[in-house]
Amino acid sequence: MDVTSLNPTTTSTAAATTAKNAVDTQDRFLKLLVAQMQNQDPMNPMDNAQVTSQMAQIQTVSGVSTLDTSIKALSTQFGQMQALQSVSLVGRDVSVEGNRLNIANGAGAGSYELASAADAVKLEILSPAGTVLDTQQLGAQGTGRQNFSWPTSQTDNSAQLNFRITATKGAAVVSSTTFAQDKVVAVNTSGSKLQLQLQNAGLVDYSTVKTID
Repeated sequence: MDVTSLNPTTTSTAAATTAKNAVDTQDRFLKLLVAQMQNQDPMNPMDNAQVTSQMAQIQTVSGVSTLDTSIKALSTQFGQMQALQSVSLVGRDVSVEGNRLNIANGAGAGSYELASAADAVKLEILSPAGTVLDTQQLGAQGTGRQNFSWPTSQTDNSAQLNFRITATKGAAVVSSTTFAQDKVVAVNTSGSKLQLQLQNAGLVDYSTVKTID
């Protein structure tokens, strides 16, 4: 796991620079305001409303700058916490969108989600080239997420098998989304977003994970 992004030094330096710039801007504004008041026309001086308005403007600018710095700091802290918490996912089973069959302990596992109830659901096991190796009728299924198990004692994950789900209600096709079960083997924090290294699917964004077992 790359922990360089967990080092707060860069963030602290950026926050300090932003804060200094905000102070410098406010200082320049106040100097200009004082100079303006010292050189104003005595016959037409600035009224209190004008001064108050300009003071409010610099306070608003300063406040926005401070708020922006605070939000960036919170975002960085959240990313660091998420990265640390994600370490506990190593070795856990997760599911992501896909159709790779995960084979372990003599059975292939996967899941799918139906957009609506179906009268008939068919599971097909496919070779990497797309050849149908086996077919199972799963019967009627309700709306939502469904899991399946395909028994096998003659192959393992090295075969890189896939699966396909076909669901129908009467003569109509029911839309389905397939999910591949996989194991987290590492966490990657070196990029701009958190990613997980999965045993079968490789590197995926953390946001694509649908379930964690």
